[in-house]
Amino acid sequence: MSGVVVGSPVPGTALAMSEVPDPVFAESIVGPGVAVDPPRDGDVDVVAPFEGTLVKLHPHAFVVQHASGRAVLVHLGLDTVQLKGEGFTLHAAEGETVTAGQVLVTWRPGDIAEGGRSPVSPVVALDAAPGALSALAEPGTALETGAALFEWA
Repeated sequence: MSGVVVGSPVPGTALAMSEVPDPVFAESIVGPGVAVDPPRDGDVDVVAPFEGTLVKLHPHAFVVQHASGRAVLVHLGLDTVQLKGEGFTLHAAEGETVTAGQVLVTWRPGDIAEGGRSPVSPVVALDAAPGALSALAEPGTALETGAALFEWA
């Protein structure tokens, strides 16, 4: 079976997961991955990182599961669950089949930052074994939406 290439759900700058200012993500407790620091100006569309089923959808986070069974969590900002959906617009529904690059959520990372929260967005390979990810985006790399973040073997 070939690996699943996970695309960046947002534009921005790649960050090592260890640099995420939240211990749950920084210590890879939920799984390994790469975080993206999005731009602060205007609306940012968040897209599906690959084709699959939208198994969980909250305004601030979602999980897409690939046909291979691999699932990725995208968490939009840190502590954003406290916003109870304010500032996020959903464009999909839980249970829906989505295509890579399909817009799922729109948000304003600048508003998150102005509200005192970090807009850094971890992209986590759920239940991935240590060493299962390769070709991780180098920290500091400028990413376009859809650019490869990592491959999950």
